[in-house]
Amino acid sequence: MVTNNITTFTSESVCSGHPDKICDAISDTILDAVLTQDRFGHVACETMAGYNRVVIAGEVKAKAKIDFASIAREQIKRLGYTDPNLHFSDQSSIEVYMHAQSSEIAVGVDHKGAGDQGMMFGFACKETPQFMPLPIVLAHALTKRIDQVREEKVLPYLRPDGKSQVTVKYKNGQAVEVEQVVIAVPHKESTKLEQVKKDIYKYVVTPVLEQYGYKIKTKDLIINGTGVWHHGGPAADCGVTGRKIVVDTYGGYARVGGGCFSGKDPTKVDRSGAYAARFLAKNIVAQKLAEKAEVRLAYFIGAKKPTMQDIETFGTAKKSQKVIKSFMEKILDTSVAGILEGLDLQRPIYLPTASYGHFGRDEFPWERIV
Repeated sequence: MVTNNITTFTSESVCSGHPDKICDAISDTILDAVLTQDRFGHVACETMAGYNRVVIAGEVKAKAKIDFASIAREQIKRLGYTDPNLHFSDQSSIEVYMHAQSSEIAVGVDHKGAGDQGMMFGFACKETPQFMPLPIVLAHALTKRIDQVREEKVLPYLRPDGKSQVTVKYKNGQAVEVEQVVIAVPHKESTKLEQVKKDIYKYVVTPVLEQYGYKIKTKDLIINGTGVWHHGGPAADCGVTGRKIVVDTYGGYARVGGGCFSGKDPTKVDRSGAYAARFLAKNIVAQKLAEKAEVRLAYFIGAKKPTMQDIETFGTAKKSQKVIKSFMEKILDTSVAGILEGLDLQRPIYLPTASYGHFGRDEFPWERIV
């Protein structure tokens, strides 16, 4: 007798103008600026954005000259915050508190060791062409489309900031339908909520879901749950670098490590170790060694190689653990130096990661299939 096991899973994403993502973009642009001038530069940069104010703090060790405030203003403007009347814009006050990297940390990093301790997880599955869970793929696609229709003035009344949330129904482990979509997006006061819902359904939700073979009725679309949202951004909700770690990874569908990514150079294994784990997991699934894979890594500060490297395939393995582990060792050396070289991470490629997730996008080297 076959039992129909019905479950649901929900993931969220945020637009590029979300307060936390503004901070991620500033921190990652600073990182890219350092790596452009010094590929061996070390950066740990945190940004906070609030009511008419930005604060940048952290550490840097590099042969580079960086205008931190100008970088911040450039990103704020790019993300659509140009109206001072909204109490956050490219004219807001910017404070910079960057200083030299700790010599005690540098001892390990300069000898090709990890810049910090931590555990990292990489995940992949067959659920989508991106080898990612469907809920987070759809959530990212929706926020990217919201940004697009605002920037291209398809919906000129939208303001920066926004969120998406997608609930997918599964039957016996297979995605069967999109049960609900939630969109939150600020808009000009002159546009009624009814019009916003009609336009978002037509220009955002319908084309995105159709691309993946799904659709929903308007009754299953929620726009701005309280009924009103006109003022978004850091003036309404303070933003901080690295606060959207679940959005950045697998939407809660899989485990994530203990550290965020943005603003950290790749000697920080919080970032590079997570990328290595995803690279291994994705290739295990892409090469049909398993239908689902989680790769686990761990390091201590100064460690040149991981203290843990393991694999979980959730009962979906097509080959033995010995064969899968041998494949992992063949395609990537997970020492710190091996990851930096194997994935070519010491270059300015990080600003694009600040929005719409770090995984499932072919432009990044850790998404390459061998």
